[in-house]
Amino acid sequence: MYLLVNLLLSAINIYFYILIISVFMSWVPSIKESAFGQMISRITDPYLDIFRRFIPPIGMIDISPIVAIFTLSLASQGIITLAQYLL
Repeated sequence: MYLLVNLLLSAINIYFYILIISVFMSWVPSIKESAFGQMISRITDPYLDIFRRFIPPIGMIDISPIVAIFTLSLASQGIITLAQYLL
C-alpha cells in the first residue's frame, strides 16, 4: 500500500512539472511547434481541455492551467490524507 501511494504521488509530481513546462512553452510559440512541444501538448492537453470547457480565457490569458495545477495539488493532498487513515 505504501508503495502504491508513493507511486501515485510521484506520478502526480511528474505531471505537475510537465504542466509547468507546458505553461512556459505557451509563451514561446516556436518551442510549442517543435517535436518536444507537440509531445508535451499530447500529454497535457487532454487534462487541460477538461478545465478549458468550463473556464473561458480572460482576454488573451488562459487561466485553466492554474486551476489544473491547483486540482493536482488537491488530489495529492487527498491521497496523503487518505493514506494516513489507511496506513
